[in-house]
Amino acid sequence: MMTEQFRKDVDQGLSMSPKRLPSKYFYDKKGDALFVEIMKLPEYYLTRAEHNIFKTKTQELIELLGFCSSEYLELIELGAGDGTKTLELLNALCKVEYPFEYCPIDISQNALTLLKHDLKDKCPHLNVNPLHGDYFEVLERLKDSNHKKVVLFLGSNIGNLSDEKATDFFLHLGETLNKGDKLLLGVDLIKSKDIVLPAYNDKQGITSDFNLNLLHRINRELDANFEVENFIHRPEYDESTGLAASFLESQRNQTVRINGTGVYTFEKGERIRTEISRKYNDEILSRILEGTGFEIQAKLLDKDDLFADYILELE
Repeated sequence: MMTEQFRKDVDQGLSMSPKRLPSKYFYDKKGDALFVEIMKLPEYYLTRAEHNIFKTKTQELIELLGFCSSEYLELIELGAGDGTKTLELLNALCKVEYPFEYCPIDISQNALTLLKHDLKDKCPHLNVNPLHGDYFEVLERLKDSNHKKVVLFLGSNIGNLSDEKATDFFLHLGETLNKGDKLLLGVDLIKSKDIVLPAYNDKQGITSDFNLNLLHRINRELDANFEVENFIHRPEYDESTGLAASFLESQRNQTVRINGTGVYTFEKGERIRTEISRKYNDEILSRILEGTGFEIQAKLLDKDDLFADYILELE
């Protein structure tokens, strides 16, 4: 089922003009490992900045999100990854013995398996319920629960969506939640090109490997014949709009076949957009949230004002 959806999405994206591929397919086993490396890179400030918020403002987060001893909460994380930042919050909650269940959701089963194993060592008494699949499919299964929900959507993952699709995301998310449920939204803030662009074009080339790994995955799982060495990683960023994007650029005229799917031609210099990484400010986020039912309740910043975690509530 997942493979067929992957095939359908790849065919649709490579048939478009300009071509594009969904960034969610970065995350196979190798992609997960490469992204863990990326998060440790000196150029990749996003993880460190958000981790700083979780580490230094843990108690403020707990209070703003409504955790207490008298009400059982479901703490749901969309795209949990390795859970490094969330562990700061989980450890603090476990110490005060607040009643809650942690439900990490991820499209990568490998990431969930590693996370559950890691949490068993680091937070042994934590009630963990890992859930594999698409965010909204899983949230639909949780919809009938009577418990209050706190949803974490961290790492500026919302930035992978266009503003219009982000609004649709919040509308859809609101349909799976109840009035009074909260969302902790991590977003990267608009800043200068000399800070942002290196985060997507590190000197070691790990981000390039991460981007190109998507073609390796298509070759392996969909029986394609991409000559990966004929593509290069091309990031760009416009600080006036806050829009960053990553591309794979064809280095020559070429044809690629995906068995059972189709044949796709590339001209020299033609690009496949693999990811957008939107940067935000209060005005942009408020515009996106308008009419979705979510209201901004608070905003927490890291020590260098690079990143923000917004607390939103469904009205």
